[in-house]
Amino acid sequence: MNARQTIETGKAILGIEFGSTRIKAVLIDEENKPIAQGAHEWENQLADGLWTYSTDAIWHGLQDCYADLRKDVQEKYGCEIENLAAIGFSAMMHGYMAFDENQQILVPFRTWRNTNTGKAAAELSKLFNYNIPLRWSISHLYQAIIDNEEHVKDIKYLTTLAGYVHWQVTNQFVLGVGDASGMIPVDPKTKTYDATMVEKFDEILTTRNLPFKLLDILPHSLSAGQNAGTLTPEGAKLIDVSGNLKAGIPVCPPEGDAGTGMVATNAVKQRTGNVSAGTSSFSMIVLEKELSRPYEMIDLVTTPDGSLVAMVHCNNCTSDINAWVGLFREYQEMLGIPVDVNKLYETLFNKALEGDADCGGLISYNYVSGEPVTGMQEGRPLFVRSASDRFNLANFMRAHLYGAIGVLKIGNDILLREEKVKVDRITGHGGYFKSAGVGQRMLAAALNSPISVMETAGEGGAWGMALLAGYMVKNDGRGLADYLEEVVFNGNTGTEIAPSANDVAGFNRYLVAYKAGLPIERAAAEHKK
Repeated sequence: MNARQTIETGKAILGIEFGSTRIKAVLIDEENKPIAQGAHEWENQLADGLWTYSTDAIWHGLQDCYADLRKDVQEKYGCEIENLAAIGFSAMMHGYMAFDENQQILVPFRTWRNTNTGKAAAELSKLFNYNIPLRWSISHLYQAIIDNEEHVKDIKYLTTLAGYVHWQVTNQFVLGVGDASGMIPVDPKTKTYDATMVEKFDEILTTRNLPFKLLDILPHSLSAGQNAGTLTPEGAKLIDVSGNLKAGIPVCPPEGDAGTGMVATNAVKQRTGNVSAGTSSFSMIVLEKELSRPYEMIDLVTTPDGSLVAMVHCNNCTSDINAWVGLFREYQEMLGIPVDVNKLYETLFNKALEGDADCGGLISYNYVSGEPVTGMQEGRPLFVRSASDRFNLANFMRAHLYGAIGVLKIGNDILLREEKVKVDRITGHGGYFKSAGVGQRMLAAALNSPISVMETAGEGGAWGMALLAGYMVKNDGRGLADYLEEVVFNGNTGTEIAPSANDVAGFNRYLVAYKAGLPIERAAAEHKK
């Protein structure tokens, strides 16, 4: 009844996140707890060699996701959503959405997944003396310029997916600072685009005789808590085709999925971090100061309130494990044994805890796709062993759990060992941590750091976005980190597992063999079947 009252009185808050395979909506109450959810499954399409989602798919997906949320509310509480205290939109970061003066998209949305921007990213990294990844918006723009694409001269607006949705439903061309930092680097002091880099890029635009400056086409950068407009009547209809949702609802700055992940794991404060480990994996460590130099395998973005974050992004994580579990499932079904997939995962993951600390010499390369951190252009999943290795199920599973975070370990060694970055707390979330205590223990060994997991981390980025929307309308002058710590999480840091010396030593031995075997992986990718 309290949840129903919250919804009927317009005090509920909504977060919507556009992920790579699912659009998710989470409605929260005044205590920041989820009370209803909706979802829509979708997939990117390969069009003319580039990964994209059509604008029709974006709006249909949003509408279907919201309709699913309405259905959940009606079934649970017997009421309708008409008004909300606040809304927030987030989405997969980076990519390229370019529009003309009539707000018409000029080329299909180019997602973060595209890797056609190698020349642009390399030249910009050198020009800026700053690592500019292939997936960043500025790389996509410069590559289009290098390729003399006809549409570039007509660009009036350039934004991300989250920025596009927010713009269309509020008529405000803005972006949260965390998402903005994945377009072009942001200066943590000013919390907007780095002025020196903007100036250098403007020189390129002048040389190419293009009719705009960079700041003319980029969204205005806003920090968490700032007002980012209200839902227009047209925007309300774009979300809710039933017509029940009212205009005038406050909408917070749109953010990227990295920022919402930080919020959902209470990892916004300096010296905290989080590791998201599912189909892909990435770690985010909030820095106290700049790194001593650029590193190709470390991206620098910001939290939703503008603090500098070191990000190690890995293209692969659990997909190869999922394939092996599928094989065990098939074997079980062949024997006529009923299969509970969750039980199968739990049993196999826990079996890994019985394995040798170094996996008995077994090695797994989980490269379903290429892996930039280790310089692999293409992927070829491999399981490697020698005749003298201890080949048993426990070591087999442990090798795959180690292999899923091997690349993450390599990237974070730069931060923790070379740069001496200090971290007080790292929180894990994602499918890798689903079996209690197993993934935590493996990651603790890899990073030689305590790892926490929260029950709420499973709520994901849409919940994190709802929290950001709530922060805009409910904060009492506290900074975002303090608001999360004191109001949302109330001191809860989750369940922590510290690394054991034996596990750490074992993982380090495994990593020595892993690095030595990388030429095997490279050769396998080069010699296609």
